[in-house]
Formats: sequence, C-alpha cells, structure tokens
Amino acid sequence: MTTLTTRKPDAAQRPGATLALRGVRLGHRGHVVLDGVDLTVEAGEVLAVVGPSGCGKSTLLRTLAGLLPPLGGTVEQDGRPLTGPAADRALVFQDDALLPWRTVRANVELPLAIRRSRRLPRAERRRVAEEWLERVGLGGHAHRLPHQLSGGQRQRVQLARALAARPRAVLMDEPFGALDAQTRAEMQDLLVDVLAGTGASVVFVTHDVDEALFVGDRVALLGTGEVVSVPHPRDRERAPARAALRQQIIDSL
Repeated sequence: MTTLTTRKPDAAQRPGATLALRGVRLGHRGHVVLDGVDLTVEAGEVLAVVGPSGCGKSTLLRTLAGLLPPLGGTVEQDGRPLTGPAADRALVFQDDALLPWRTVRANVELPLAIRRSRRLPRAERRRVAEEWLERVGLGGHAHRLPHQLSGGQRQRVQLARALAARPRAVLMDEPFGALDAQTRAEMQDLLVDVLAGTGASVVFVTHDVDEALFVGDRVALLGTGEVVSVPHPRDRERAPARAALRQQIIDSL
C-alpha cells in the first residue's frame, strides 16, 4: 500500500491523541456486537470506519468517546486507560445538535465557555469562534440562529464548534449522512481542508466507501478486522489504485 501522508500541525495546535483498543469486546446490556477488536488510531491521522448497518460502528465511537465502557479488553489514550469522556475528545454527530436559541457564534463558543480547564475570557472566546466560522465559510453568519441555516451550513457550524476547542481527537458519527450528494461532497472537501494543520486524530464513521476513501488516511473494515491504507494525494478522480481499493473493500464487506 502507498505510504500515508503525514499532516503537519500548526504551532498553535496540540498533537493528536493516540487511541487504542486492545482485545476489546463491545456491546450494550450484555449484547455483544464486536469481539476481540484490536485497533490503533495513530496521532494526527484520519481513520475512516466502514461496515454494514448494525456491525457496531456507532458503538465503537461511543466507546472511544468514553460514553460506553467495553464489556472486555482495554481502551487507551496515549497509553493510559480511557475511563470516561474528556474535553480533548470532540464528538460530531449526523444530527448537528445545535442549541436553537443560541446564535451561530454562541454555539461555537459553547465548549470554550463550559470547559473547566483552559477557560478563555469572553473576548477571546468570541475571537476564536469568529476565526473558525471564517475557516468553515460562515464568516457572515455569526448572528444567525440555527433554523436560518441550511443542513450543510449547520454541519459547518458543528465542525467549527468541535475544532474551536482544539481537541486532540475528533470522533465523527456519519456527520454527512443526511446531506444531499452535492452538499456532502462539499463538506468532505471542507473537512479535509480544515483538518489539515489541526494535528487532531480523527475517527470518521461512514456507510459510504467512496467517502471513507476520500476522507481517510486509512480505512478500517469492521467485522473483518482489516485496515487498509489509502493512496494520496486525494482527488475526485478514481485512479486505478483507488478504484481497485474500493472494490477490495466492497468485496470484503
């Protein structure tokens, strides 16, 4: 496989977290959906996770977020047991989960205002929020309310909110699944662009193999235990190597 391209973080960003599952059994209320999972997310990489419905993708993400303890095995961040949610791991869902009574800027400011450590003064929170809104193409929308935005714009706000707090890991659960094809492609391009330089490690859950190949540095196939590296640079054209890899993933699933 082609060697992965390493993203260089901006000086202002913290290094990405290394997340690891070792012999992990995952499930809920005694119902096992995954067993014997061994998976490592390297610092600063985007790991796309694909698999059929019901295979445990969302369960895996909730476990990495610290919201759902494993039924067995160990989950680690930087070599230490992961015991619960933490401010340096951000979650991005398919449902944008924006607070409807808060402006766009206030929604982006929220994690900066409620965190216990590294809490920023109000003026600095505003500056950071406006900077990230500019980076996701919503610089002129700071005073709008969520209901005044399109679905793609709300996902841009959610992305800005997640990254404004400078997380070391970003966990994304099919964030573009509800968008139309054109908006989805735009959001994929935006995600790749804004992640470059953040240094954050990313786990990106999706049903879409093409999306996984475009966004990810590696693709993990749940249910088979296979992890494949993705050729770089990214492009929308299906070069022979990418087309062959796509077919390999589809055949495995």
